[in-house]
Amino acid sequence: MNLLEKLNWRYATKRMTGKRVPEDKLNRILEDIRLAPSAAGLQPFHIFVIGNAELREKIHQEACTQYQIMECSHLFVFASWTEVNEKNVGDYIQNTATTRGISTEKMSGLRDNLLSIPLNKTAEQVTAWTARQTYIALGFGLIAALMEEVDACPMEGFDADKMDEVLGLKEQNLHTAVIMTLGYRNVEKDWLVNLKKVRRSKEDHFTIIE
Repeated sequence: MNLLEKLNWRYATKRMTGKRVPEDKLNRILEDIRLAPSAAGLQPFHIFVIGNAELREKIHQEACTQYQIMECSHLFVFASWTEVNEKNVGDYIQNTATTRGISTEKMSGLRDNLLSIPLNKTAEQVTAWTARQTYIALGFGLIAALMEEVDACPMEGFDADKMDEVLGLKEQNLHTAVIMTLGYRNVEKDWLVNLKKVRRSKEDHFTIIE
């Protein structure tokens, strides 16, 4: 299938079989997410990939009671930074300098620009900004999954504070932005599997200005 065919194949899978995603497919999906773009390449988020059934059961009980949490192969928790600080910016600058073989001094302008983000925004605005970057990675995760013909469902119907508590995110200056379940559709139990995809028409959805 080409991308268009696969986009028509995928849907927000509500019930899954519990079948594990093969390691090679999972690793390719992780790599696609890792290569997703973000502002300045900062990647102001961390992603927890949870296959452990006991931890997923705890999350199901305390933060999200939807079926997919227990029926998926892996639960992806996209956690965005709650602050932009000297440590995370410094780590980014050092990684970039090492990867590109340049001195950190040559990146002082970029460092100063990134460190100015919290000076020009409230704490809530910083969190909103990092969450928007996180959603770009989520989008790449959804595309990566369908390219592997693996089902995925983006989810916001959870208690973010409880999720943070279960995973100990506050201590890591992280906050759950969105989650994604990865696995295989249960065609016998999922009421959505055979329904036609509903989207606005091209004419209603786009304004083309040439």
